[in-house]
Amino acid sequence: MSEKKPVVLVTGASGFVGRHVVPALVRAGWSVRRAVRTPQGVGDEVVIETIGPETDWRAALEGVDAVVHLAARVHHKNEEHAVQLYRNVNIAGTLQLARSAAAAGVRQFIFVSTVLVHGRSNEGRVAFSENDILTPRGLYGMSKAAAEAGLRTLARDNGMKISVIRPPLVYGAGAKGNFALLTRAVSLGLPLPLGSIRNHRAFLAVQNLASFILHRLGHPDPVSNFEIFLVADREQVSTPEFIERLAGASGKKLHLFGVPPGLLGTLLGAMGRQDTQDSLIGSLELDISKAIATGWQPQVSLDEGLRLALSDQQD
Repeated sequence: MSEKKPVVLVTGASGFVGRHVVPALVRAGWSVRRAVRTPQGVGDEVVIETIGPETDWRAALEGVDAVVHLAARVHHKNEEHAVQLYRNVNIAGTLQLARSAAAAGVRQFIFVSTVLVHGRSNEGRVAFSENDILTPRGLYGMSKAAAEAGLRTLARDNGMKISVIRPPLVYGAGAKGNFALLTRAVSLGLPLPLGSIRNHRAFLAVQNLASFILHRLGHPDPVSNFEIFLVADREQVSTPEFIERLAGASGKKLHLFGVPPGLLGTLLGAMGRQDTQDSLIGSLELDISKAIATGWQPQVSLDEGLRLALSDQQD
């Protein structure tokens, strides 16, 4: 008789990260149960229409060995009016799932948080580490920080192993946000006023995020029930260099020109794009030594991750 495969429940399975994590889990020998809002008709799936403080997870968690929680409220066009929505999904919804998982006897819980719990920039300071006092920015970052705090408390009262992963910008095929905007700008050959920026930023190929999730599932901490990890590619480069490497991967000619960072920041601020200002101009360096110390190594380099992102989009 064949040995029964371990079962993992993945929330956000149909999202950008989920579409990369699920196949990686399957290849590694996991039986994946996908939590989706609408039926996809693919494999083992369970419909969870809303993630919140009263979501009933009992059927979804039956026979489950581990949970990978990717689903979250990330952006809202009227963010200042969406405080309760962020609380319901990212805080109360996460803790409801974790409590339900612990009650169901789930052994491991992976929570994908965000580096934004540290803030948007560490300009002029040392690289962020897991031991820093958190200074989250925006409703999204604050909601993830609150969820982490709740999970830490939960871990004290049960035997479920909880791992929190704080990624920076995750790039890959199907990524949205700033990576999609940069990819389109490079593809169109648009001139970009970023040539004078001299920062250092961490990025994370989605393949490397998936590989760390797999590594963590296979190597739970024998002592601690709660651990936090900063995870990123090995290379942490400037914004212009990242775009140059993106252009190289796409075979496009890059058109960068220099605008003083102070002036560029002022212009972006006047346009109400403080988040874009921070992500383009500011530094965001991460100390990933704790993740490396677990025995994990990034699966792909920055150049390979960019090549995969673009080749997958073109297929």
